[in-house]
Amino acid sequence: MKKILKYSLICTLLLYIGTIYSCKDFLEKEPPGAAAGTVMESPEGVESLLIGAYSTLQGTGRFGGAMATDWTYGGGASDDCYKGTSSGDQNNFNDVEKYVVLPTNAYVSDRWKDCYNGVSRANETLKFLKLTQNGSNPLEESRAKEVESEAKYLRAWFHFKATIVFRNIPYIKTADELEEGVLPEQIPNDSEGWDEIESDLQFAIDNLPEESPMGEVGRVNKYSAIAMKAKVHMYQNELGQAKPLLDEIISSNKYKLVDNYNDNFDMTTENNEESIFEIQAGTSGANHSSMLLAGPCMHQSGPAGIGWGFYQPSQNLFEAFQVTEDGLPVLDVEARDVLEHDMGVGSAEEFIPTEHWLDPRVDWTISRRGVDFLGWGICEGRSWIREQPNGGPYMTKKFMHKAANQSLNSNGSGFNNGKNFRAIRYSHILLWRAEVAVEDGELDYARKLVNKIRERAQGSDVVMGRVSTYVFDGKAVDVDWTQPAANYKVEPYPTGADAFSSKEKARKAVRLEQRLEFATEGMRFFDLRRWGIDDEVLNNYIDEDSQFRAFLKDVVYNATRASYWPLPQSQLDIQSGVLKQDSNYE
Repeated sequence: MKKILKYSLICTLLLYIGTIYSCKDFLEKEPPGAAAGTVMESPEGVESLLIGAYSTLQGTGRFGGAMATDWTYGGGASDDCYKGTSSGDQNNFNDVEKYVVLPTNAYVSDRWKDCYNGVSRANETLKFLKLTQNGSNPLEESRAKEVESEAKYLRAWFHFKATIVFRNIPYIKTADELEEGVLPEQIPNDSEGWDEIESDLQFAIDNLPEESPMGEVGRVNKYSAIAMKAKVHMYQNELGQAKPLLDEIISSNKYKLVDNYNDNFDMTTENNEESIFEIQAGTSGANHSSMLLAGPCMHQSGPAGIGWGFYQPSQNLFEAFQVTEDGLPVLDVEARDVLEHDMGVGSAEEFIPTEHWLDPRVDWTISRRGVDFLGWGICEGRSWIREQPNGGPYMTKKFMHKAANQSLNSNGSGFNNGKNFRAIRYSHILLWRAEVAVEDGELDYARKLVNKIRERAQGSDVVMGRVSTYVFDGKAVDVDWTQPAANYKVEPYPTGADAFSSKEKARKAVRLEQRLEFATEGMRFFDLRRWGIDDEVLNNYIDEDSQFRAFLKDVVYNATRASYWPLPQSQLDIQSGVLKQDSNYE
């Protein structure tokens, strides 16, 4: 599957070519050239269309689209990360970070187009599947069911990506599925689309095999659909409906946590036993199918300086990784120590990194001064950062490849690397199930589930290389590569731990564990919103961060308005009288 996606451009040429702006364009415009008609009414044509649908999981918009990783809306709009880079770069992102996005902001238009382009690709697959099955050269019936299931999973996925940003959306199906006389461009955005998303996913659950179809790991299987449906219920706070789905995955014994945490972000350990749905990427000498965040979030300077310097972790996130002497998290923000940082400190000036005990996942997540950057060298701090006063002193690590893996990226400098994105992995399942257990009052079971994650972190490889050089002025750096880079400690919660002595405390423990495990992976804002704590957490974060950076000074997060983004004005103009703007933006 990964090899196929490397050449998704070939599939794209078999599809509708050109920039698509409306639901009508997606579903009604006839393809020019030889890709139409009988060419696609064949098993080969249908399979090509389906691969084309998979290829759109990454989207086309690096910033406003942010399809695969949700870094703009799930990360940059949260307390996890800043936009980063320079203050004048990508001004539309400034509005996201300050919660003042308007319908005319190009980012929301990009997101809409990427979501409904994916919907279009899925529906075209379904359309030509039906034509092919009614013709003289049909697919085998079992494979036809799989194709229909894969396409409906993808259709649900793209609509999910739309509804978590825009709230009310049109759920677009094929013309054959709509009521007689109803055209796709007449479908209003009168719901969040949850019922239709669940229906499509249930079809996939009922008809997909337990193993990936055709033996290709990038394709969805039964458990991918179960996990996605569980996620849909979690996002609706329907924990009781998510519970049996999560239990089914756990009891299947099909998945387990990999031994090393960072194997979930390593190019050489992709599609491993923890991965339930993994978005594929790859490069060749002529093409790439990279996660669109890969290049933008890399360092702009230094040995690994092939990126643009976007998506910089916050000081708030860095401090969340601190632990007590017992190796346990500090659940309350106000109880955490202020950790040393090099904000405003030049690389040629002395800076001694914090000696505080830290969860080792911090240095697989955040690039910081005095710590090795994935084998590319010891990060020198400010000289590696594009504009530190704007974006802070840190960079992300999870989307950059190790120096040892540079040869795996055969397309250019590695800016567009071939690193997959584990969209749903087994650790998601365990921590979602822990959430459910807390609300059911099964606090000790929740503790045991969280401990599975913490025990994996405890047994994982840590970043090595203790640095005793505190000034980076071009001279040799003194590193003891036999020693861990920092003071790492992580312990499971013991029996009777105070953190699991009440629902309120257990919620904090589970929610913090999710933040630590999935930091910078585009989940944080959506988690805060579904937990109903976005207003409190984000405004407290703004007050705190305003003392660290000037960027958020006088910013206020209004949960009533800013918890969702406005529909793009360009789309409202195209479908005037059909689509309605979110009332908070009228």
